[in-house]
Amino acid sequence: MNFFESQERARRSTALLVALYALAVIAVVAAVDLVLAAAYLFNYSELRVPAGTPLGARMLVNAVPAAVYVYGALGTLAVVFAVTGFQVLRLASGGDAVAGMVGARRLASGSADPLERRLLNVVEEMAIASGVRVPNVYVMDGEPGINAFAAGYDVSHAVVAVTRGALQSLNRDELQGVIGHEFSHILNGDMRLNIRMIGVLAGIVFIGSVGQFVMRGAGRSRGRGAGGLFLAGLALFVIGYVGLFFAQMIKAAISRQREFLADASSVQFTRNPDGIAGALDRIGQSAGGALIANRYAEDMSHMYFGKSAPALFDTHPPLAERIRRVNPRFQAHEYSRTRAPATPRAEELAAAPAAARSVEWGPAGRRGGDQASTWGRSAGAAVALVGALDGAKLGVAQRLMRALPAGLQAQLADPQGARAALIALMLAPGPAMQAQLAALRSAGAGALAEAARALAPEAAGLAPALRLPAIDLALPALKAGSPGAKRELLSALEAVIQADRRVSLHEFSVLELARSQLAPAPRPLAQRATLASLGEEAATLLALLAQAGRGGRDADSGTRAFAAGVKEMGLDNLAAPGRERLTLEAAAAALQALKRLAPLQKALLVKGLFAAATADGTIRVAEAELLRLVGAVLDCPLPPSLEEATSSS
Repeated sequence: MNFFESQERARRSTALLVALYALAVIAVVAAVDLVLAAAYLFNYSELRVPAGTPLGARMLVNAVPAAVYVYGALGTLAVVFAVTGFQVLRLASGGDAVAGMVGARRLASGSADPLERRLLNVVEEMAIASGVRVPNVYVMDGEPGINAFAAGYDVSHAVVAVTRGALQSLNRDELQGVIGHEFSHILNGDMRLNIRMIGVLAGIVFIGSVGQFVMRGAGRSRGRGAGGLFLAGLALFVIGYVGLFFAQMIKAAISRQREFLADASSVQFTRNPDGIAGALDRIGQSAGGALIANRYAEDMSHMYFGKSAPALFDTHPPLAERIRRVNPRFQAHEYSRTRAPATPRAEELAAAPAAARSVEWGPAGRRGGDQASTWGRSAGAAVALVGALDGAKLGVAQRLMRALPAGLQAQLADPQGARAALIALMLAPGPAMQAQLAALRSAGAGALAEAARALAPEAAGLAPALRLPAIDLALPALKAGSPGAKRELLSALEAVIQADRRVSLHEFSVLELARSQLAPAPRPLAQRATLASLGEEAATLLALLAQAGRGGRDADSGTRAFAAGVKEMGLDNLAAPGRERLTLEAAAAALQALKRLAPLQKALLVKGLFAAATADGTIRVAEAELLRLVGAVLDCPLPPSLEEATSSS
C-alpha cells in the first residue's frame, strides 16, 4: 500500500467512524429519553393510568408527553455537539494544540541537553530521509512512562512528542525505532483521524460528566426530590460511559491493526528490528510501563506508542505479540545483556561536517546540478517513492546532514540565523546578489541583508541535493518566531526573489513552501476534488514544470514534456496555457487548489509531473530537487537523492 492509498484508506475510515459515532450519539439520545421518561413517571403519580401499573406499561400507553422526548433529544444533541465542537475548535491548530493539551514542552532546535539533542537528531534524520518537513518536537517532562505520539492534520504540519521517561530509558536505536513508528502514523494518514476521534469522544464522555455533577449535587441536597435527582444523575453517568464503551470498542478495533502496521514500517525504515523490539521490551521491564499520568491519557490512548491508560478494550496489542511480529528471534535476556546504554555517546550528538562543495553557476544563474541520471521507472512506479519509508534513505539523510557546512548548520538551529540562512539560499552570484541585497535594504531589512550576505559563501557552495534539507532544518526555528518576524521574513523573501523581475519555479516553490509553513495552522482541507475539475490548475503547474526543466532548452522538448504529463494524468484534451497566463498569481492559485485533490487523484497528478520531468528517459539533479520542492508544497513528501532511487531500479 503506497502513500496515496494509505491516505485514501484513512479518509474512508474517517467517514466510517463519523457514521459509527453518529449511531452511538443516536443511541445515547434514545437512552437519555428513556431516563427522562422514567423520571417523569416516577415523579408524577397523577398519571392517567391505574396505580401499580408497571413502568413499561405506563410508557406504552403514551403516558409521557411527547415534549419530554423532543426536548430531551434536542438538549442531549445540543450538549454533545457543543462539547464536540468546542474540542474540535480547540484542536484546530493541529498537533501543536494536542501537545499543549497534555502540557508538553516544545524543544528549541538548538537545545544543548544531550537527551534532547539526540531526540532532535533522530527526528531530523528521519524527516529528511522520508521527505517530510521536520516536525516540531515536544517533551512531556512530567511523564516517567515510556511513550510517544505524533499529531497533526497533514504531513507538513505534524508534531512528535516523547515522554521524559522515553528519553531517559531508551538508547539511540530504541528511540529511533519509536520515532520510526510515529513517522509511519504521519505518512499513513492516521493523525487527522486520531484528532477527530478526540473531539467526538469528548462529547460522549461529557454526558457521563454531567451525571457525576448531578449525583454530587443530589448528595449534598436534603430536599424532597434528592433521591430522584441522584438516580437521574446515576443514569446519565451510566449512559455517558455506555457511549464511551462503544467508542473504545471501535477505537481499539482500528488502532490495534494500525499499531502492527506502524511497527512493521519502523523496521522497514530503520532496518533494525532490535530497535523497536528493544523499546517495547523496555516498556515491559519498566515499573511504570507506558502509562501516562495526564488527565487526557484515556482520551488520547489511540495516539500513543504504548498503552497509556487501563481500558476495557486495549487500543494496543500485547507487548509480547508486537515484539514477536517485528523480531521473532528476539531474546529479552540476551538483548538486555548486550544493549547499548541509554546515556548518549558523544558521537551521537555531533558529527564532523564535510567541507563545503564548490559549485558552478549556469548561464541562467542556477547552481550546478545539470548532470543527468538514467530514469529506470515508469511514472506510475515513481508514485511509490512518495512517502516511502526506505531504510537506505536514512543513511542518505545522515550523509546529507554531515555534508552541511558547520557554520551554516549552527545557524539553521537559531531563529535569527535560520532567517538569514533561508535568504542566503536564494541569493544569486555576482552582481545579481548586490541587487537582491539592495532590495532587502529598501524593504527595511538591512540587518537581515547583512546576516544573509555573511552566510552567502557557505550557501552558494551547497550542492543541489542539500538545499531542501537545509530549508527543512531551518523550518522549526523559523516557526518558533513571532508573527511579526514571520511576516518580515516572507516580505524579505519576496523582495529577494523578485529583485531581478524574473522568478523561477524553484524560487517560487521555496516561497510557497515558506508561506505554507509559516502561516497559522491551516484548517484541514476537504480532499474530494478531481483532476478533471481542476484541469486548468493542473495544466498550469505542468506547463511551469516543463518550462523550468526541458522547456528551458528548446520549445519542442517543453511541448513533449507537457504532452507526456497530460497523457499520464488521463487528460488528453488538456491544452498548454500560454506564457501570458503563467503568472505568479496563477501558479499560487493552482497549487492551493491542487492541495484539495482526493489522494488517488493527487497520485495521478504526481504521475504527470514525473512523466514531464523524465520525458527523455533521464532525470537531472536540478529537476529531481525541483520535483521534491513542488511535492513538499503539495504535501507529497519525496525522499532525497531521487535520481539515485530511480537509476538503481
